[in-house]
Amino acid sequence: MNDNMNILIIDDEVQIRRLLEISLSTYGFNTFFAATGKDGLVAAATHSPALIILDLGLPDIDGMKLLQSLREWYTKPVIILSVRNSEDDIIKALDGGANDYLTKPFRSGELIARIRAAIRLSEEKKDTPLMEFGTLVIDMLNHVVRKNGEIIKLTSTEYSLLTLLAKNSGRVLTHQFILKEVWGYGYLEQTQYLRVFIAQLRKKIEDNPSSPTLLITESGIGYRFGN
Repeated sequence: MNDNMNILIIDDEVQIRRLLEISLSTYGFNTFFAATGKDGLVAAATHSPALIILDLGLPDIDGMKLLQSLREWYTKPVIILSVRNSEDDIIKALDGGANDYLTKPFRSGELIARIRAAIRLSEEKKDTPLMEFGTLVIDMLNHVVRKNGEIIKLTSTEYSLLTLLAKNSGRVLTHQFILKEVWGYGYLEQTQYLRVFIAQLRKKIEDNPSSPTLLITESGIGYRFGN
């Protein structure tokens, strides 16, 4: 079995585990299970899965604390699958290191698509000097951005914002995370400030800024670069 097909599911609901086992096996994935946070940590270390699906409502430890523990050493994707659907919970999980977040009940097809995308992106080197997204090319070595072969003039802030999003292509980055990384802690509440820069970037890199395909808005949460 390809190691990239091994998935660890940390969830105490038997019905959910069974549903996931059936759905994932249909697409060739090999599943391992843990019903508690403690067992989940052991299973993650033992099996070294390509991806972890994590429920937040575990019987022995809160899923957010488990996510924090995992992120001390586990660098592969973690997708949260939880009944918690508040914007605050989603933002906390994404800022805490989750790659994606789905709420229960979920659609199996959507989950499979997100799993595939997360694994694919984790295999790609994020520090490559040249990143290509269709007609958009980001040359990290020379700090140059081209679209359709033409150099796009970006401010230093626009370039920092673009490269942060591009390096995390496919992952939802929260408003607060982006603001902290690009502008610093003093700007954590300046979401309108961020929207202005996103709008400026869209005008420069999108074929149709009013219908973006690169800078995708995740309503109330943040932005995702690419599909």
